[in-house]
Amino acid sequence: MRQRTWLGAKINLVELFMTVDHRIESDPLGPVSVPSDRYYGAQTARAIANFPISGITIKRLPLVIQALAHVKMAAARANCEEGYLSPEKRDAIVQACQEVLAGKQDEEFLVDVFQGGAGTSTNMNMNEVLANRASELLGGVRGEGRLVHPNDDVNRSQSTNDAYATAVRLSIIPASRNLRDALAGLAAALNSKADEFVSIRKLGRTQLQDAVAMTLGQEFAAFATTILEDCDRLKETERLFLEVNLGGTAIGTGVGATPSYRARALEHLARDTGLPVVGSKDLFEASWDMGAFMLQMSMIKRTAAKLSKIANDFRLLSSGPRGGIGEIILPTLQPGSSLMPGKVNPVAAEALNQVCFYVYGLETTVAMAAEAGQLQLNAMEPVIIFSIHQSMELLCNAAKAFTTTCVVGVKANTARCESNLASSTAFATELVNSIGYEAAAKIVKDTLAQTAA
Repeated sequence: MRQRTWLGAKINLVELFMTVDHRIESDPLGPVSVPSDRYYGAQTARAIANFPISGITIKRLPLVIQALAHVKMAAARANCEEGYLSPEKRDAIVQACQEVLAGKQDEEFLVDVFQGGAGTSTNMNMNEVLANRASELLGGVRGEGRLVHPNDDVNRSQSTNDAYATAVRLSIIPASRNLRDALAGLAAALNSKADEFVSIRKLGRTQLQDAVAMTLGQEFAAFATTILEDCDRLKETERLFLEVNLGGTAIGTGVGATPSYRARALEHLARDTGLPVVGSKDLFEASWDMGAFMLQMSMIKRTAAKLSKIANDFRLLSSGPRGGIGEIILPTLQPGSSLMPGKVNPVAAEALNQVCFYVYGLETTVAMAAEAGQLQLNAMEPVIIFSIHQSMELLCNAAKAFTTTCVVGVKANTARCESNLASSTAFATELVNSIGYEAAAKIVKDTLAQTAA
């Protein structure tokens, strides 16, 4: 059989053009073999072959896929109103979009999350799926000869640089809300424990040294308060993603679209999503600026740092069971050693720590990718979006797991709390007002000397 090198790969021409389970489609670079049962087309197939990187495909970012379907649906309606799209094509595209929103085409979004082209592969993946499905709905076929064109119809009046950019911004909002819900659940569990432990006196510590007396309830209430603060901050950043550059097309000039299309598309998008979407005041700046994403990722990192601190404190407070602080008892989740009998580890807190450390690295990725954009576009947007979504999903899952497997089952070791406080130097601070700092310090020094002896 004849073989030929094409785009750097050896292609068996007989197999390529005669196989019964593939169809041949063409894009501006030439013919491409596409599985016959797929709704995606030539450019998607090419991207799948070009980016065999992580094995994590864009179908793992359902909020991005859904937001992009909303953008395409709004664009179809606006283009019809502008006279650029027939009502029949509009209705078919809208129905195809609604099927995507319902999750019926999830398996068609197979481009790797690590992709060159500033999201073009993701945008074309959507365009091709919608075009082929809309063609079927109109009585046509998939592939060559389709009744709806992915570029001329589905992508009409758009560029990846405004359609994809708008979608990824809107996708941040539900993801952030999911994270806020998980954090609020954790805070509620911590506050419940604060109420349960309200009367249990214990030793407060600074720099891991004896400080002053407090209650275990106060300690847990402080954990809840700091988490709720970040829920508020995450809610505040949401508004930054409501400002989109849809209608700006390639770099903000709006070439290929009209001002009236832009207004119509934004109106439809706001109505369909239920979000108060507004157009960017400066479409050129909006085409490349990643400031909102950097701020969101910094906020996520801040939340991760707080969660990790709480996990650290749980590990310290539960350390022991005899040789450590041992003031709280964590739920027994699994054996802690293959050698040491009876050992139980704080695995829920350790897992939360590890997720937080990973998020720190993703924040660095976002910062570097945001800086790496050049001139009128940031080609690194796909890794920015993936990193932010992954961070929020991981923290959301980790916070939920920590809540259910650890916080709700934590118990107070009241006897240990009392003995640690009684044997500490915390009493000295309470003496300062009556006998003075110097005298109180001498009592502490003498007490520690006697203990050492």
